[in-house]
Amino acid sequence: MTVENNKADTLLIVEDDKGLQTQLKWHFSDYQVITADNQKDAITAIRLHEPKVMIQDLGLPPDADGVTQGFELLQQALQLNPHLKIIVMTGNEGNEHAMEAIKLGSYDFYAKPVDPDTLDLIVQRAFHIHYLEEKNRQLSLQQSSMLTGFIASDAKMLKICNMIEKIAPTDTSCLLSGESGTGKEILASALHQLSTRKDHNIVAINCAAIPEALIESELFGYEKGAFTGALKSTPGKIELAHKGTLFLDEIGDMPLHLQVKLLRFLQERVIERIGGREQINIDTRIICATHRNLENMVQTGEFREDLFYRITEITIDIPPLRERNSDKILLAKYLLNKYIQQHKLTITGFSEEAINAIENHTWPGNVRELENKIKRASIMCELKYISAEDLGLSSNNKSPLNLKEIRREAEVKALKQALIANDNNISAAAKSLGITRPTLYDLLKKYNFALSAEV
Repeated sequence: MTVENNKADTLLIVEDDKGLQTQLKWHFSDYQVITADNQKDAITAIRLHEPKVMIQDLGLPPDADGVTQGFELLQQALQLNPHLKIIVMTGNEGNEHAMEAIKLGSYDFYAKPVDPDTLDLIVQRAFHIHYLEEKNRQLSLQQSSMLTGFIASDAKMLKICNMIEKIAPTDTSCLLSGESGTGKEILASALHQLSTRKDHNIVAINCAAIPEALIESELFGYEKGAFTGALKSTPGKIELAHKGTLFLDEIGDMPLHLQVKLLRFLQERVIERIGGREQINIDTRIICATHRNLENMVQTGEFREDLFYRITEITIDIPPLRERNSDKILLAKYLLNKYIQQHKLTITGFSEEAINAIENHTWPGNVRELENKIKRASIMCELKYISAEDLGLSSNNKSPLNLKEIRREAEVKALKQALIANDNNISAAAKSLGITRPTLYDLLKKYNFALSAEV
């Protein structure tokens, strides 16, 4: 293994032909060039020098034990450095092997005999893509949304984010309505964190998870001796939320007799512990959430009408994930990156097949189901890119009928999906859409997409 120093970008050349190795090393003298002629030296070089781009001869001869080195080196290299851009070189008859290398995660391939000028363009592009991806990863780490933990790009969800930011500084009671798994808890937390009460507690209670016999004492607390087992005076959730926020999750499951007591508290802002006489003044902000239709429950007598109007000064309806267009891919990438960082995985993204499967699945379990699928896939995936099979999803791609308005919506959806899937890289997004860069720019301008200098 040999090294030439004093260059900014590191290029690893793995070639057992000494003549070609020397030719390539001389041609790429603008880079810090590292050379290796076998798998063992190449792996050592990757560990030691962390190259950004590697040119690899896929036809390396077998090692001393007779093991083919080409594909094994490719896989080991990507396990060591998932962001390494590998350009494989093959013989004239090596197209099948080149396609296999691409599936395993190589960046590009080139057929021998080598034309250094053409290979130079491929290498330059590989370094450029590596730079853009690295910068994008850095920006992703630096960016922080005011709505902590809430990831969205869909127009309906961005409108909800805007509502949250407007409502948060007030003490208005708010009802978050939506299917299970849509993110009601995260939005409740965001309302608290953006409010003037953020330095105090947000206290949550799930009205559906606590037995009816216990929920009153959980909410209002109790005095010593109030009932069997009450060995000491204990404050309830409402009291603990003084100066902060009280989050009543699944308010639709609260028993009717407790709805009366809760209504009295909301009107007078005082409580009495069970078994107590003292009135305790409480200053708290109320946020409620439910997956049930409270208006229908009011009509059927299952929910008090006066309480309904007390807790719905502002109602926010959260759409299910299946109606949130490009949020599916955005959330999937966010969750995957989280698991990659937590468990130090070598996965770098989703295959096109997986992206289509994510888009086409109806997600009845919403974000919670998506998180479970991504966690499963991160465990099951054995290659660089997660497949539809890893996700446990069908890869069938069903295309809807297309009229003028549907076409407009479909184009906007496709543009968002392509940009998110390709980390806002214009060239890669255009390629995935099967159009030219100028055409993509025209479409972005047509639909008023903000263009960034980095893309």
